[in-house]
Amino acid sequence: MKTHSLSIEVSPEAGKVTAEYMAPDKATAILTLAHGAGAGMDHSFMVTLSTQLAAAGIGTLRFNFPFTENKKGRVDSPAVAHQTIAAAINKAHELFPTLPLFVAGKSFGGRMSSQYLSEHSRKEVKGLIFYGFPLHPARKPATERAEHLKGVKAPMLFLQGTKDALAEWGLIEGVCASLKQATLVKIEGADHMFKAGKKDIMSILVASTKEWVAKH
Repeated sequence: MKTHSLSIEVSPEAGKVTAEYMAPDKATAILTLAHGAGAGMDHSFMVTLSTQLAAAGIGTLRFNFPFTENKKGRVDSPAVAHQTIAAAINKAHELFPTLPLFVAGKSFGGRMSSQYLSEHSRKEVKGLIFYGFPLHPARKPATERAEHLKGVKAPMLFLQGTKDALAEWGLIEGVCASLKQATLVKIEGADHMFKAGKKDIMSILVASTKEWVAKH
């Protein structure tokens, strides 16, 4: 497996961010993997997911958002986050031009990715994967954050836990049912961090990703 650290230029204002790709020798696809609001690209969830996806034949390009890179407490504005997503997509396509390209993210990273793709049609992007879409703040059920998903032209995979405090099951189920190109995978008992007692949730995430990517 090839593993390489690099930096990605986001913009003259935002500067560069750290990134790392993991790619098996016979990869079937490459996906950009954006982290959530509370942890960076080197969080154990992100590294384990990337490692296990690579073992399953799917390469990943993990990267920091500028707020993480510069150790700021507040997340980037959507404009800066979208620029970062775009730069990561460009870099992944540049590095692996012959591989099918997918865009993915954990929580905030997935939401920023979908916002960007709802406004920018990227023909090279074959699909969008959410590792826990943050539909609403905790204890404030709502669906306004999903409105932009109607503008995403690529197929979407939602991997959601039934005990996710940021996406009440009935609401996320309704959102996905209203989107023609959405696939919803129900992960029984998992919370927003994909913890569910002693259940091996990571294997479920990787297997579901691999199966869906193969179809698209």
